[in-house]
Amino acid sequence: MLTIIVIRIATNMGIGNMRTVQMTLDDALVQDIDKIAKKLGTTRSAFARDALRAALARVASEEQERRHRRGYERKPVQPGEFSDWEDEQVWVD
Repeated sequence: MLTIIVIRIATNMGIGNMRTVQMTLDDALVQDIDKIAKKLGTTRSAFARDALRAALARVASEEQERRHRRGYERKPVQPGEFSDWEDEQVWVD
């Protein structure tokens, strides 16, 4: 069975106006969300906003890692490319 919930989503990452959106979630997920939200002393909506922000940040980070990887695949580090910095390193015993 599915449950339809309405969540107020913050625009501008928590600053400014809220917008109401409707989402369809399975009952087991809603129950899990409600348990965790209660345990954390927050609301279902606040929990969902935090989870969505975290998911967006994770996706952005993964995309940045993919771009870096593609860049190094196109232009690999050359032997000695960073050796000038070796004398600048300080190793503490």
